[in-house]
Amino acid sequence: MGDGLRKGLTSYGDAGFSLFLRKAFIKAMGYSDDALDRPIVGITNTHSDYNPCHGNAPQIIEAVKRGVMLAGSLPMVFPTISIGESFAHPTSMYLRNLMAMDTEEMIRAQPMDAVVVIGGCDKTLPAQIMAAVSADLPTV
Repeated sequence: MGDGLRKGLTSYGDAGFSLFLRKAFIKAMGYSDDALDRPIVGITNTHSDYNPCHGNAPQIIEAVKRGVMLAGSLPMVFPTISIGESFAHPTSMYLRNLMAMDTEEMIRAQPMDAVVVIGGCDKTLPAQIMAAVSADLPTV
């Protein structure tokens, strides 16, 4: 896998300082040094009260987190756009493309060595796969 927490550091002119800041913020959330030395697996969160297709996303996310931890990696859940066909305006295809861009940028912006995408319909999963392919990251 890649560089875990060291991947994609913000540039403050000194990589050591950039890593220090990143670790200071994430350690404030309760993560240990051991956890932060593990490969990071991002997990998309597409749950929305507007989207019944993704109503089971929270339960799936919890199961994926357990699997990632059992495999020795650190799971990190992050939000992305959620598309519900009956609430899609102007069109679901427009929102699919927007979701692909959002998901790709979130994958690129956060330090992760792999990503698990959780989609619930024929618009979200293609958007997530498009994003992961563009970000060139191992994806399930």
